[in-house]
Order: sequence, then C-alpha cells, then structure tokens
Amino acid sequence: MFLNWKRNSKNKVFVIGRNKTGTTSIGRALAEMGYKMGSQSKAELLMGSWLQREFKEIVNYCKTAEAFQDAPFSHDYTFQVMDYAFPGSKFILTVRNNGEEWYESLIRFHTKIVGKERLPTPDDLKAFMYREKGWIWRNQQAIYGIDEQSLYDKDIYIQHYEMHNMRVKDYFRYRQDDLLVLNLADPDSMNDLCDFLGKPLPSTGMPHLNTSR
Repeated sequence: MFLNWKRNSKNKVFVIGRNKTGTTSIGRALAEMGYKMGSQSKAELLMGSWLQREFKEIVNYCKTAEAFQDAPFSHDYTFQVMDYAFPGSKFILTVRNNGEEWYESLIRFHTKIVGKERLPTPDDLKAFMYREKGWIWRNQQAIYGIDEQSLYDKDIYIQHYEMHNMRVKDYFRYRQDDLLVLNLADPDSMNDLCDFLGKPLPSTGMPHLNTSR
C-alpha cells in the first residue's frame, strides 16, 4: 500500500469537505491568496483510481499544484493518504449548518446542471455528459452506495455526509493546527481561513460561487 511510497517534502492545502459545502468558493479564495490550484477537471477524472483505492496517480497529480478541492479530495480515504504523502499539509473541512441543508443544496444543484427542471432520474444521470458520459451516476453509486431505487434517498445521503465529517474530525482530533472546520455562512469565515493559513486578510472577503440556494 502507500506505506512504501516516498513521502514528499512540500506541504499542500486540501479542501476535504463534500461538494456543495462551499468548496468552489474556498478554491477561489485560495487562488486569490496566491496558491496554485489543481485542475478540478483533471482531478475528477481520477475518481476511477479512488474507487480502486489506488492513490499513486492521485499523489502524482498533487505534485502539479499547491492546493486542491472537490473530488477525489472530498471523499473518504483520500485525506488520510494525502496526510501521509504530504506531511505538514493543511486540511480544510467545509461544512453546512446541518445535513439537511447540505442535501437540499445538492439536489438543487443536480437538478440545475442536468437541466430537466426536476430531480434527475437514474437514466438522466447515466446519459448525462459531465467529464464523461454517466460520470455523475457512477460516482453516486461509488460514494453513496445507491442503486436505481435509492438514488437521492435523503437518509442515505445525510448519514453519509455526517459520517464523513465525523471521520475527518476524529482523524485530526489531536492535531487541531492541521484541520480547520469552516462554515462559509459564518461571517468570520475568511478571517478564520487566513488565520489558519497564516495569510493576510484580503479586502474582498470570502467569494461565494456556485450557489444553489
């Protein structure tokens, strides 16, 4: 496994909150602070490696930039491997006020991007072209363990969201300097982000992108 890998001396910043928790906004904020952001489109195409728990390709991709957000970094197992591969890195767990708020944002976003003016069906997602045909459907299956009958099952999704947050917090419970739990609804979120990273507070405030409220 990854215990045989060569560890990297250059630390990174990883945004490991689930999508629809403000990860795109944090990415913009990090870019404005001067961090070189990883290509999200390239990273999302590494989800096949994540599914197989083959992290070497993901680690090699991380050598191309300084900060990363969204898939596969927002999914379980990745943050533990990145912590080992890039010691001294910083991790940001973006969250919503509660699981129900996150779930409602997620389904609104999927409804918007698929463009059917209703909640997408399994067939909609299987036919939808995002990165690759059926990418969203395959990843719903891989991440949440759903099938045609349980797609968008509220209890499944919320439980998974809450368990991810719990696992991250538990992993870093004795390393508070390495993890920032950040809710962009907090008016002090930008100040907290800058303090965590040791960066000056910009005058522009926290960006708010890809909102689907």
